[in-house]
Amino acid sequence: MKAAVVPSVNGKWEVKEWQTPKAGPNQVVIKIHASGLCYTDVHITHGVIPTQFPRVLGHEPVGEIVEVGAGVTSRKVGDRVGVGWVQKGCGRCEWCLRGKKELCQSAISTGIGLEGSHAEYMLAYADATMLIPDALSYEQAAPIFCAGYTVWSGLRLGDPKPHERIAVVGIGGLGHLALQYSKAAGFETLAVTKSKDKEKSIREMGADEVVEDGAKLLGAGGADVLLATSNSWAATADAAKGMRPDGRVVLMGVGPEPLNYNPELMFKRVRLMGSSQNGPEYLYEALDYAAKGKVKVIAETYNLDDISRAYDRVADGKVRFRAVITMN
Repeated sequence: MKAAVVPSVNGKWEVKEWQTPKAGPNQVVIKIHASGLCYTDVHITHGVIPTQFPRVLGHEPVGEIVEVGAGVTSRKVGDRVGVGWVQKGCGRCEWCLRGKKELCQSAISTGIGLEGSHAEYMLAYADATMLIPDALSYEQAAPIFCAGYTVWSGLRLGDPKPHERIAVVGIGGLGHLALQYSKAAGFETLAVTKSKDKEKSIREMGADEVVEDGAKLLGAGGADVLLATSNSWAATADAAKGMRPDGRVVLMGVGPEPLNYNPELMFKRVRLMGSSQNGPEYLYEALDYAAKGKVKVIAETYNLDDISRAYDRVADGKVRFRAVITMN
């Protein structure tokens, strides 16, 4: 099969022939139809998230099951499925026993512990797959398995109550979906961005108000939950100046700098919460919103042979929202 292979840390991505996987016990082989290219792929390439190289990356896979291994009863050949970031825990630690495999220190993750989805075929554990709603195309479904899943999990973790206000900082690949999920759930939603060129599209996605920074957010009434999807924690700290008392800042974007938690936030009783992908029920809900047309991924689409260009655009911050790789 053809696959995009990263040969080493900071290595140049190249499309080459790679071994086609075979399903072992409790596993399936997926013929990939679309694979989202996430900024996390950039972190892995640069060694920020460790793995062994050479490696096929990609952790937003969707496609069709073409082979099932021994013991698989819940999936069959022909099923349309996708796979999330964490596939399998150790099964023995406290967090696995609590049903939270995403917190397992020995978790096996797509594109790290197993080869990823930037390839024609991918191996996955059957119970890590999620059926894709019939109404949802592969290209729309792929980014939901990381970006959409992440931001909806973060919103649910922030536990907004009726009449509370949501703000989103970082209106990019994650943020444009966070904005839509918040509106789909019925919350008044504000966008925090300095990108004036995005304001029209941000309002079209449902933002009730667009502000430049935390001071303007506070002036507009403040936020009870801040969904922090920016790759700059400095931008997150600035936006947090607009938090209301008892607010929650939910961190989902990874910033390179320390996050400044100041006394003002302490006296307001503002909580910081880390979040990634918090259980399969949230993935189900995230897909359902998209299938009903309440959330739409805005993406640039590339074929597998052109993945190096797509990667460079993601790494340089030039992609408008998401990048999706198709195999045909």
